[in-house]
Amino acid sequence: MQNFRTAWAIFRTLPLLAAFALPAAAQTPAPPAAEKPATAVAQPLMEPKAIELLKAMSDRLAAAHTMTFTAVTTYESPAIATGQPLAYSTISKVAVQRPDKLRVIVPGDGPPSEFYYNGKTMIAYAPNEGMVAVADAPPTIDAMLQQADRIAALYFPFTDVIVADPYKDIAGDIRMAFVVGQSRVVGGTLTDIIVVVTDNIQGQIWIGAEDHLPRRMRATFFGEPGQFRHDLEFRDWKLDPVLPAGTFGSDKVATAKHIKFVRPDAPVVTPSTKKKGEAQP
Repeated sequence: MQNFRTAWAIFRTLPLLAAFALPAAAQTPAPPAAEKPATAVAQPLMEPKAIELLKAMSDRLAAAHTMTFTAVTTYESPAIATGQPLAYSTISKVAVQRPDKLRVIVPGDGPPSEFYYNGKTMIAYAPNEGMVAVADAPPTIDAMLQQADRIAALYFPFTDVIVADPYKDIAGDIRMAFVVGQSRVVGGTLTDIIVVVTDNIQGQIWIGAEDHLPRRMRATFFGEPGQFRHDLEFRDWKLDPVLPAGTFGSDKVATAKHIKFVRPDAPVVTPSTKKKGEAQP
């Protein structure tokens, strides 16, 4: 789940999780067994049942040719006045058609945005500003997501559920996986709860016990100051729906002002820094 990253910082982005770094043994003699304090399990914990549940979820998602869902992302950031975490949320309405189409509509909170990918181009549209960025894109969702991250630091917290092989994306660097139990609270259905851990992240996933669909994902990052919680809730799942023509594009962008895709950390080019003959972006 290395993908649960800055969109989780805002979630990195769902390949979730980490071997717990256990402290080195003290150089002094160990206390008697009866006095020895309880410690974490010394060996990585890989429960077959947790892997089984994760694979069932991934197989269900990978088998869908089309799907739609709503994702509610909640992340924490410290308040300036107190340093204590405040929660911020966004909602994304997502449509996917494998292998080469994606639409993400974000109505709020914050500035609304729209993203379209049709197998040839990717489009990011800001309706409030009337601005649009358009770029050529590779022919698969997976490759497009990598390009969007590379050229514009554009990342979706739910990336791990829309790639071609969710299990590979999530489980690629797992060090621990275990079952917590079940819940009847999340998603309005019975869910199995598993935890997966990588070197960087601990992730908790609620998976529908009958439909094997992810209902909630929660991540904390070992290296993040404050160990803030990043939460992703899934609603309104529909697998293999018929998607109407025009789903993966919008006429509204035709009249928008065109700008370039650019990373937010890209250096600002000014007349004093640009080279002779170089065009202003």
